[in-house]
This record gives sequence, C-alpha cells and structure tokens, in this order.
Amino acid sequence: MKLDEDKKNVIRLQDLVDKFQLKIKAYKRQAEEAEEQANTHLAKLREVQSELEEAEERANIAESQINKMKVKGRDMGKQAKDSGE
Repeated sequence: MKLDEDKKNVIRLQDLVDKFQLKIKAYKRQAEEAEEQANTHLAKLREVQSELEEAEERANIAESQINKMKVKGRDMGKQAKDSGE
C-alpha cells in the first residue's frame, strides 16, 4: 500500500516537473522574442536619432545662411540709402 502511494506521488511529481519544464521553455522563448524585438526597436531608435541629428544640423546651417542673407540685405539697404543721399 505504501509503495503504491509512493509510486503515485513520484508520478505526480514527475508530471509537475514536466509541466514546469514546458512552461520554462515557453518563457525562455518569449524572453528571446522580446529581446529580439527590443533590439529591433533600439536599432530603429538609433537610426531615427541619427536622422534627427542630421536634420538639426541642416536646420542650423539653413538658419545661419538666412541670418547671413539678412545681414547682407541690411548692408545693401544701407549702401543704397547712403548712395541715394
């Protein structure tokens, strides 16, 4: 009687171990997939950051050129005004 009960307990415990191992495999797979997705998102983030930095640089250059043109325009206006006097 005791031996049968022990066998049943061993079988139940083995079933539990098997179920837990399957869950662990599933969790590992999910973790790997999440890591791959995170790496993909990180790569996209870095790409967008780089594009943003380049766009900011172009905007700064354009702003500098506009300011230079404004100064030139003012200088030309002064010259025209001075020569008209």
